Amino acid sequence: MGNYLLRRLLIAIPSLLGISLVLFTVLALAPGDPFGELATNPNVPPEVREALRVKFGLDDPIMVRYLRWLLAMAQGDWGFSFASRINVDTLILQRLPTTLFVVGTSQILALMIALPIGVIAATRPYSIFDQIANTFAFIGFSLPTFFTGLLFILVFSVRLDWLPFVYRSDIAATGWQWYWEHIRQAIMPIAVLGLFQAASYTRYIRSAVLDVIRLDYVTTARAKGLDERIVVVKHVVRNAMIPVVTLVALQMPAIFGGAIVTEQIFRVPGIGSLLIDAILANDTPVIMAVTFVFSCLVVFFNLVADILYGWLDPRISFR
Repeated sequence: MGNYLLRRLLIAIPSLLGISLVLFTVLALAPGDPFGELATNPNVPPEVREALRVKFGLDDPIMVRYLRWLLAMAQGDWGFSFASRINVDTLILQRLPTTLFVVGTSQILALMIALPIGVIAATRPYSIFDQIANTFAFIGFSLPTFFTGLLFILVFSVRLDWLPFVYRSDIAATGWQWYWEHIRQAIMPIAVLGLFQAASYTRYIRSAVLDVIRLDYVTTARAKGLDERIVVVKHVVRNAMIPVVTLVALQMPAIFGGAIVTEQIFRVPGIGSLLIDAILANDTPVIMAVTFVFSCLVVFFNLVADILYGWLDPRISFR
C-alpha cells in the first residue's frame, strides 16, 4: 500500500504541474489588468503604478512569471491578493473549511438518499416504488441548483420563515446556540447540492445493481439458501459500488462547480464565492491559487477512489 501511494503521488506531481502551467498561461493571456482601477484613479501617480507592476513582475515573460510563481508555491508563498491586500493562503484557509463542510456534508446526504433508494428500486424493477424513484430522479437532476436554491429560499425563508437565506460568519451567539445557528444556515445549501447529486446517483446505483444482480454468482448464492438481504448487501451492493465510486470521484469537478453557484445564491463565505469575487476584481493570484486547490482536491479524491476499489473488491491488489 505504501509503495502504491508513493507511486500515485509521484504520478500526480507532473499532472499538477501541467494543470498549473495551463491555468497560469490562460490567466496571463486573458484580457484585463489587476491594476486597472489604479489607472483610472487620478490620485495615483503613473510612476506608482509602474513601480507596482515592476514589483509584482507583471511585465515579465509568461514563463519567467510562471517559474517565479512555482518556486514561491514550493516554498509556501501563495502570493498576494491585489483586491483584499492580504496573503492568498490566508484568504483560502479562511474560506476552504466552509466549502469542504458544505460539499462534504452534501455528498454524505446524497449517498444516504441515493444508496437505499437505488438498491430498492433495482431489487424491485418496474414496480410502483421504482417508477416513483425514477420520476423524482429525473426531476432532481433536470432542475439546476440555482433554480432549486431560489425555490428553497422562497419556501423556507420567505414564506415559512424557518431558515435564514443568507449565510453569516459573524454569528453573535455562543455555546450550543452558535452551533445551532451555523447548522440552520447550512441546511439549505447542503440540501440543494445533496438532492441534486442524489438524483443522478440514484439512477446510477440502480443501473449498477441491476447489472450485478443478474450475474451467476448471485444466483448461486441464492441457490445455497442465503437470506435475500445477505445476498443483496454482501454480494450485490459491494460489487455494484465499484463503478459508483468511480462516478463520485469523477463528479468532484462538477460538484465544486455547483458549489460555486450555490455559494453565490446563499452568500456562503466559501472558496467558490472567493473565486467569483476574484474573477470580478481580476485578482489573478487568488484565481490561480483557488483553481489550483480545486485541481489538487480532484487528484486527491481520485486517489481515494482507487484505494476504495481495493477495499470493495479483494481481487484488486496494490502493487
